[in-house]
Amino acid sequence: MAKAGLRVEVGARSDVGMVRHNNEDCFAVDPELKLFVLCDGMGGQAAGEVASKLAVDVISEHCRHATKNPKLEYVGEYKKEFSAATNRLASGIRLSNQAIREAAQSRPGTSGMGSTVVAAQLTGNVLSIAHVGDSRIYLLRDGPLRQLTRDHSLVMEQVRKGLMTVEEAEHSEMSNVILRALGAEPTVQVDVDELWVQSGDQVLLCSDGLTRMVSDAGIAQVLAEANTAQHACERLVEIANDNGGEDNVTAVVGRLKPSSRWTEWMNRIRSLFGGD
Repeated sequence: MAKAGLRVEVGARSDVGMVRHNNEDCFAVDPELKLFVLCDGMGGQAAGEVASKLAVDVISEHCRHATKNPKLEYVGEYKKEFSAATNRLASGIRLSNQAIREAAQSRPGTSGMGSTVVAAQLTGNVLSIAHVGDSRIYLLRDGPLRQLTRDHSLVMEQVRKGLMTVEEAEHSEMSNVILRALGAEPTVQVDVDELWVQSGDQVLLCSDGLTRMVSDAGIAQVLAEANTAQHACERLVEIANDNGGEDNVTAVVGRLKPSSRWTEWMNRIRSLFGGD
């Protein structure tokens, strides 16, 4: 018998924060594809909003088209050590990089705009992830919070080289300098990974407006205590704003649960053996 996949209970919230006047974060959730995309835009005036929205739309549409046409051409290198789904996320991100650069050249006031991106897609029990910039993806499983992405930022590069501590990085005036972003160069290097996930896991996609205002321990506590994925997102945004809300803040939470077929099958087994 084929193994049933996982269901995802999804919550999402984006907020302008307590300081900024416009929200340059953007996200999309496609329940059918179990696809999640989050972008944090940058650029003068409203250009950041344009870049993040464009990236989210291009990536989502690219993945939707691929479900209808599996032979749809991939943009950039296909890494054979990863699944088709993971390669498709990277392809969509590279395509969005092209779209942002083309838009910046043709739209007045958008020159130099860019965006970070984190994207995740669940296929069966495999979570594909891809990212550029300093937005993050976390996994909560049995207590500890694990960061699945590596910030493409100046300070975190210094931390990885042993030239700066994590605490120093968090308080550095250079903490907002990123080394990689959509729209910055004609091509973009996309980091990808995939991992086996299970029922009970929680996956969080978030912009740095959350991680700068709320510690990993604080995030883990909210995810563990919230009644629903949506309540977790609402609470995370609320705490970020209570702590200063210095940037736009966006959180997307996916709680992984057994498929309905698996639940029905287990209920039948319990009834056969006199379980509740």
